[in-house]
Amino acid sequence: GSLITLSCLSHRAVCQVISGDVPADSAQDNGTSDNSWITRLESNYGFYIGLGLAVFSSFLIGSSVILKKKGLLRLVEKGGTRAGDGGHGYLKDWLWWAGLLT
Repeated sequence: GSLITLSCLSHRAVCQVISGDVPADSAQDNGTSDNSWITRLESNYGFYIGLGLAVFSSFLIGSSVILKKKGLLRLVEKGGTRAGDGGHGYLKDWLWWAGLLT
């Protein structure tokens, strides 16, 4: 049969696959069960959870860029030295920090 090597930080095991048959109670052998609430949740709502997380993260990233840009534009309106020219005045602006922390 085939040999499979499993490695952890300090342990290593070599397993030999004897047969390709799957036992009837294999779900209970590895500690998982198809009746768990996580499996049911992922199978029913996994797509919608992923879509919601993607939309939410896009909103956060977009708002972060907008807030930082508005902070930099406020600095230019006040007559401060631009960040590209070596100025660090944006570090004193709360709007820029809000964008960074978002």
